[in-house]
Amino acid sequence: MKKANGIVLDIPGKPDYHTPASFRIIVLLETVSKILERLSALRLASAARSLGLLHPSQYGSLAGLGCFDTVATLTHHVRLLQAASFKVSIRFLDVKGGFDNVCANKLANTLTKGGVSAYLVARIKSFLSKRQCRLIFQGAPKVFCPVAVGTPQGSPISPLLFVLYIGSLHLTIAPGLAISYVDDVTITVGTDSVPSFIRALQFYFGIIQWQGTDHAVAFSVPQTELIYWRTPKDRSDVSFAPIVINDMHLLPSQAVRWLGYWLTPTIHSSVHFLRQLVLAKASFATIRQLSAAGKGLSSWCNRKLVFSAILSILTYGYDLCVPDGATLKKLNSFWHGVLRWPTNCFYTTAPSALYREASLPPISSICKHHRRSAALRLVCAPSEFKPATTQISESVPTWDQGRFADDHLFLLRGASKAVHLTSWLGPAVNSAKHLPLDSLCHEVSDLIEEIPILPLASTDLVALPLSRVPSVTYQALRTPLIQSVFADWLDTSPPVPLSYPYGACLTPHAFTGLPRCICGRIHQMRTSASYLAAHIS
Repeated sequence: MKKANGIVLDIPGKPDYHTPASFRIIVLLETVSKILERLSALRLASAARSLGLLHPSQYGSLAGLGCFDTVATLTHHVRLLQAASFKVSIRFLDVKGGFDNVCANKLANTLTKGGVSAYLVARIKSFLSKRQCRLIFQGAPKVFCPVAVGTPQGSPISPLLFVLYIGSLHLTIAPGLAISYVDDVTITVGTDSVPSFIRALQFYFGIIQWQGTDHAVAFSVPQTELIYWRTPKDRSDVSFAPIVINDMHLLPSQAVRWLGYWLTPTIHSSVHFLRQLVLAKASFATIRQLSAAGKGLSSWCNRKLVFSAILSILTYGYDLCVPDGATLKKLNSFWHGVLRWPTNCFYTTAPSALYREASLPPISSICKHHRRSAALRLVCAPSEFKPATTQISESVPTWDQGRFADDHLFLLRGASKAVHLTSWLGPAVNSAKHLPLDSLCHEVSDLIEEIPILPLASTDLVALPLSRVPSVTYQALRTPLIQSVFADWLDTSPPVPLSYPYGACLTPHAFTGLPRCICGRIHQMRTSASYLAAHIS
């Protein structure tokens, strides 16, 4: 149960393979052991939430706290500080060898002091001790050797143990924020000038570095990145002043990739979506080789590949960012080319008919659906389970009324009223003038405009446990949310040709399971763009 195999793989692109840093070890654990570790992780996560062992600024390794919640909280706080006329900067830190530095005894003491049951602490301490591993590569002796390095890689409980281990490293910054996603830590400060936030970043980094020495946690300075945030209307000179950390000069970056999101000093979305477009094009160039125009995989399989491998890359970040007009035009052009691959439709096929043949909506409808889904998750989630919910305006109805109201009032004192929502059921908002989470949640106001306070008022909820009510509320609102996709599809899609009588649907057509050539001919004839349609027979 404590033995593992380590597969040694070389890292592509390394100039020299004579050093251990040029290789990556993939650890394969016992299946039964991973099942038990998953059960322990669920129990430990529940105990950590109830006992308050998790810092409110910790994300990742927990159910319902993903990359979107982390980046949304970060950008929301940045805009909040900018609305209060602060100069904002952020430093992205990476824990050096994070999981390898976890001390079993210190972690056990932390859990015991926090009130975790003795049997669960003993189970975790036993899990981290007396482990063995053998490296598998050509010519290696297949002998197990003892290892005493932190938490094992690939274990379902390892990320959660690391999150609990570094919980004390989170600082209280006023005004500012220290937020982390597993081993990725950020320090955000707001001051009145560039020299002052440089000194503040150096000061807070010194504190977190000093606290990390007690846990044998160090930060990789070469992998540290820096951004000086600016508003789109800021006309002051762009600062390139470096920050000196451990005798190294760090210059601010113009684009930083963090948790899959490309962040720029003005929080503009075009950089992110253009990078995702490049990745989607590279993926599509590889996948389309599996099926030519008249042979290969069926249209049904091709559509599954488009939906899972292409659309997931292209739409990553749609829940938080909105593409501008020029970027949306490029995304639509690529999306039309992708949809022609499973349908075999010609380039002259009308886009509205192409969407219906592929049973996939336009990019603009997908973007809006992603944002509304993310907003619905925020509105329906309890604040103790999703800290991002506490950042939204008090006028937004949520599961509870837990808010950081004092922080909002303090930071926005004297600022323009246009920077935050004043009415939940008011008109559409401008994302450039309102706080990000407020404008995001406003997009689902039409779904719950008849429900003043969540959860849904229903007699069926009386017999449910209190923890289940938010999930039932979310599932009840998911049905009208999916139905709204069709309404937005019909509103944003170009007019359908008079010769095309078929409606829109999100399920593939029944004939897509036929051979590739036959299915393509059917698509072409349905769109009245086929050589066979003009044939006498």
